[in-house]
Amino acid sequence: MSMSQSAPLGFSARHDQMFPTLSREDIERLCRFGEPRSYKAGERVVTAGEVGPGLILVLSGKLEAIQGRGLDRPETIVTHGPGQFSGELAQLSARPSLVDIETREPVEALVIPSDRLRDLMVQEANLGERIMRALILRRVGLLESAASGPVIIGRADHPDVLRLQTFLGRNGQPHQFLDSQSDSCATTLIERFHVDSHHLPIVLCPNGKLLRDPSDTELARCIGLMRPIDATKLYDVAIVGAGPAGLAAAVYAASEGLSVIVLDCRAFGGQAGASSRIENYLGFPTGISGMALMARAYNQAQKFGAELVIPDQANGLSNGGGAASTYFLLAVGDGETLQARTVVVASGARYRRLDVPNLAQFEGSCVHYWASPIEARLCGGQEIALVGAGNSAGQAAAYLAAHTRKVWMLARGKSLEASMSRYLCERIYAQPNIEVLNETEITALEGHAGNLEHVRWRNRVTGEETTRQIGHLFLFIGADPNTDWLLKSDIMLDQKGFARTGTDCGDGRHALETSRAGVFAIGDVRSGSVKRVSAAVGEGAQVVAALHAYLAQTGAATTPATVRS
Repeated sequence: MSMSQSAPLGFSARHDQMFPTLSREDIERLCRFGEPRSYKAGERVVTAGEVGPGLILVLSGKLEAIQGRGLDRPETIVTHGPGQFSGELAQLSARPSLVDIETREPVEALVIPSDRLRDLMVQEANLGERIMRALILRRVGLLESAASGPVIIGRADHPDVLRLQTFLGRNGQPHQFLDSQSDSCATTLIERFHVDSHHLPIVLCPNGKLLRDPSDTELARCIGLMRPIDATKLYDVAIVGAGPAGLAAAVYAASEGLSVIVLDCRAFGGQAGASSRIENYLGFPTGISGMALMARAYNQAQKFGAELVIPDQANGLSNGGGAASTYFLLAVGDGETLQARTVVVASGARYRRLDVPNLAQFEGSCVHYWASPIEARLCGGQEIALVGAGNSAGQAAAYLAAHTRKVWMLARGKSLEASMSRYLCERIYAQPNIEVLNETEITALEGHAGNLEHVRWRNRVTGEETTRQIGHLFLFIGADPNTDWLLKSDIMLDQKGFARTGTDCGDGRHALETSRAGVFAIGDVRSGSVKRVSAAVGEGAQVVAALHAYLAQTGAATTPATVRS
């Protein structure tokens, strides 16, 4: 293998793992999963924005991976020689390619399509592990290089720019951003497409399509992240929610042969994905970011053949027209429907909003519900306020303190120790630029044109009010159960709106089964659940045994993913 003389950012580290050369024995083991193909010199084998043929193993000749061609900034990532293969995570799930692949000379290759690539992962564990690691590392390289995927053009502080960046970032999608106020390339594109500045942001998709201020769903469909649901297919299980509980259920159910589809209205990872660092999860003594942990689970679910549809909203649950013990009909976004023999409700919780009249005026631009590198860049070197006293608030405060001048941490309680892990309390108290204000609440937000300028708060004991010049506010004040979509579905909820399960719904119920046979609830959405990532993952694993028992009891024949030899 040879690299371009100056390797693109993101592709220089862990080079041998990212671009391995397989031995003759390895290649022989792969032959049963693919078909031989020949390509002429100068032929484009894969086009960015289009679904490619799969993983391409070079037997002779050379393939070149190129990014940035859409902006007339072509850059060679790597040249694959004999024994090497092209592809990254998009090839695992048959989604559009993020880069162009071209031949530099005549090429003889073995092409392994996506479904056979998943078979390979299962049947050739050691070799599959090396290939999977390479695919993941290449996606990481594309994310770090920020030179592939859709191109967002607009003002850096525009709420819709932040929304689109956050959506792509939380879904692990590489993308580029061009500031319309400072980037000459952005100016050129705006003029080329005759876009008025008032109509920004725009998004240029890898397939060449231009979107004007698209919704998350429109963008997801354009880049192939979201695909139509087959209304005629009967799944063994439909999982609503791709947080820790939902992804764990998907991994275990798919790995045990059940046909699985997962829906989430926003992104994989749930609230755990918004955590800057999780340090008390078993097996990670140095900690891991929530996004990294959830991305691993997301990739793992795809490896075992689970279908993930994001973003797609579950709107209701009803009987599918057959016997209640056979399947349910799940109504989803854009008028689509899907059928499943069982349903797992893992829809988690939605962020609680501050009770301030003009809050909506600043949401999306200056009021934030999670702390990522995007938000950290926006408020770098500034004074910010953060409301909350739980672990997520503590993790966010510690993370943001490294990027800002001052963090005002506001808590309604008398102390952080009552609601936050001790190690986080100690870390916060040790930070010189974090000031904790207990028994304090926000009373007003001031600003204009969507820009926050001042935040006012009051001590609940003394009544003293303080106003600070602050442009960014972070809210980590808990969450409410995301069960509105179940209100007409005969699912019993408790007084706070969480789904009741087990004996709360009657005798003979599985501990995770709701009041409706074949419908289970796991994770934060379940009444009485422990609000921890590890507990959610445990329930995701536990529910699979209940699914098998229910399917066996009702006499339903499962439809495992086809594994061929």
